[in-house]
Amino acid sequence: MAAVWQQVLAVDARYNAYRTPGFPQFRTQYIRRRSQLLRENAKAGYDPLLRKQYLKLRSQLLAQRYGPLSEQSSFRAYSNSVRSSRTTLDRMEDFEEDPRAQGARGHRRSVSRGSYQLQAQMNRAVYEESSDPVLCCCRPPGSLVPTSVAEASRAMAGDTTLSENYAFAGMYHIFDQHVDEAVPKVQFANDDKHLLACCSLDGTISVCQLVPTPPAVVRVLRGHSRGVTDFAWSLSNDVIVSTSLDTTLRIWATEDGKCIREIPDPDTSELLCCTFQPMNNNLTVVGNGKHNIHVVNISTGKKVKGGSSKLTGRVLSLSFDSPGRILWAGDERGSIFSFLFDMATGKLTKAKRLVVNEGSAITNISARSWISREARDPSLLVNACVNKLLLYRVVDNEGTLQLKRSFQIQQSSHPVRSIFCPLMSFRQGACVVTGSEDMCVYFFDVERATKAIVNKLQGHSAAVLDVSFNCDESLLASSDAKGMVIVWKREQK
Repeated sequence: MAAVWQQVLAVDARYNAYRTPGFPQFRTQYIRRRSQLLRENAKAGYDPLLRKQYLKLRSQLLAQRYGPLSEQSSFRAYSNSVRSSRTTLDRMEDFEEDPRAQGARGHRRSVSRGSYQLQAQMNRAVYEESSDPVLCCCRPPGSLVPTSVAEASRAMAGDTTLSENYAFAGMYHIFDQHVDEAVPKVQFANDDKHLLACCSLDGTISVCQLVPTPPAVVRVLRGHSRGVTDFAWSLSNDVIVSTSLDTTLRIWATEDGKCIREIPDPDTSELLCCTFQPMNNNLTVVGNGKHNIHVVNISTGKKVKGGSSKLTGRVLSLSFDSPGRILWAGDERGSIFSFLFDMATGKLTKAKRLVVNEGSAITNISARSWISREARDPSLLVNACVNKLLLYRVVDNEGTLQLKRSFQIQQSSHPVRSIFCPLMSFRQGACVVTGSEDMCVYFFDVERATKAIVNKLQGHSAAVLDVSFNCDESLLASSDAKGMVIVWKREQK
């Protein structure tokens, strides 16, 4: 059951629209301050019965002051989003009192506590428990489920729509140090608003600092003899791992740009993708041109026993779920494989295979436990060379996928990537962003039935290969096939 102070905040949020209609900034400040005071009060350890009496009186007073609300949603529809995913914003506005979660607060990535099957059961339970027959009517499985915590969150965000939230004022900066060679990957550092890295087929990796102005390339990581295909930041941003067509995996110290270790591919093959194990950054998974994936211990430079498996084609994309228990891998022949990852040994067990489209390369996979505070389904965002961006639902603990919906983009040959927006949505709907071969960046609302495009950014002169938000979504970086990296600035509302 939700903590009583969360329910109090939810009541305040539901009435917040009635306060100072002409001053939305005041409403936002009010609800933030209420959240702060209620959290502080919750630590005092007052009698739960007394808190429930306060909740009842508070509800009655607000109803007398502003009148009854037209929609009464049940407090039983309590969102488990706080316990299931710890995004950057969750750490800023922590709604959790559960002492069992204290140990997880040092982790910077989201950790889902429940199984995927349990989350599906939770969806059905919330659906069945709603006390408002209007809200219950014709709600399809997996659609938005309004919750009290979500209402509080939307009030904090100032009640802006997705379209308003993802409106961009223009270009913040353009980096051209890799011009004439494709930049297949661009990524902001974890929990850092102004540290950005990008890799290039010219064989280098650039680390860029966006403040103080003007933005600048602070170091270039040199050592690969051929193009760099992928890279990943460690959890603490002190290490970058990179894969290259020169058949090596390299570990770099970001502080001085020195190569700490060079690890040859066990199959002496071109390395095409890599990802850190989210709960153990000593382990990195790589995919190569000989159809194999390998789990590598970067501290020893050796592959893990039992941590290898073969796919049907060259391995182009990798992604873990948030707890690091399931790994998905996509290959050039259109297949997505799921693997169960043994946290103790690093061993991989092949679980499921999905053929998206025979012969159409899977160029990117992104996993997310929760798309927004309302859209609870664990999801996989997939780029494939079928001129569509695909969104799948993860339906069980073995990584089985079920197509939820698709979005039309241009992608027939380039290794285009996409992302979930890093912050849980405060609004109705949830947003994903993708590159496209028509030289545009697209924003899609995954819950909008028609006209799903929220925004479209134009400015590149070649196919947009990758996109990356910083941790607070104030900046978006995009890279293209001609080596241009554009940093876009979001409009301030």
